[in-house]
Amino acid sequence: MGVPGVGKPRWIARFSLLSMLAVVLGGCSLPTFGAFRGATTQGQAEFKLWSWMTIAGLVVAVIVWGLILWAVIAYRRRDPDKMPRQFHSNLPVEIIYTTIPLIIVAFIFFYTVTTENKIDALAPNPAVTIKVTGFQWGWSFSYRNSAGKQIALVETAQRRPPVLAGNPTSPEYPQFVLPLGETTRIVLQSADVVHGFYIPAFNFSRYALPGVTNTFDFTPVHTGVFPGHCSQYCGLYHAEMLFSVRVVKPGAFQTWLNAESASGVVA
Repeated sequence: MGVPGVGKPRWIARFSLLSMLAVVLGGCSLPTFGAFRGATTQGQAEFKLWSWMTIAGLVVAVIVWGLILWAVIAYRRRDPDKMPRQFHSNLPVEIIYTTIPLIIVAFIFFYTVTTENKIDALAPNPAVTIKVTGFQWGWSFSYRNSAGKQIALVETAQRRPPVLAGNPTSPEYPQFVLPLGETTRIVLQSADVVHGFYIPAFNFSRYALPGVTNTFDFTPVHTGVFPGHCSQYCGLYHAEMLFSVRVVKPGAFQTWLNAESASGVVA
């Protein structure tokens, strides 16, 4: 038994409208929906997944809300003394509204796994390796050479109760440096409790766990200074676990690294 009022022309019009929307969205930059576009290749991959999933969710929401509104209006009870015509089932429609969500979930699963694998992929020969250690309440960034030997160190200047500056880019907090367009290997550890290594502009957060080493790569695509902080409550001065990352061109990075290697330690 068919559902009255739903003819082929109406479904064709809806399909055409959605197709036009997809073409228009594909030809312009993706809306951010409040997210960062990503200052690394990994962050940009995360941003694209977020944007397209949000767009898909909005399209589904508009269709569902539209169908609900249409059903409320088209099948409202016009005569208080007469019951509207009742419909028990419609097998084609039931197959459609079961199959389409399954296809959508399959696409979401596929692109989520693909994006996660891209973000977590490790380059065979990273240009830089940095051992990042979170501790109560600060960070240390140890630059290592190919032999694993420390060649420079940037760390929290004060391990006493902090100064409550509140600005991750202020001199009270450590700032590590990355080369633009080159892959940096991050080896993340914790010296005590669970911390969260989070750089919002990179669209990236990863736990620093005691006894566990997390390894991942950053490939910056924009220069600038980007704030970071601990995203996991870790004790009294958790709010003071701030840091920043500065992305510079490769030549400037090498100059900076040579200077720090000569001086030893930077606070």
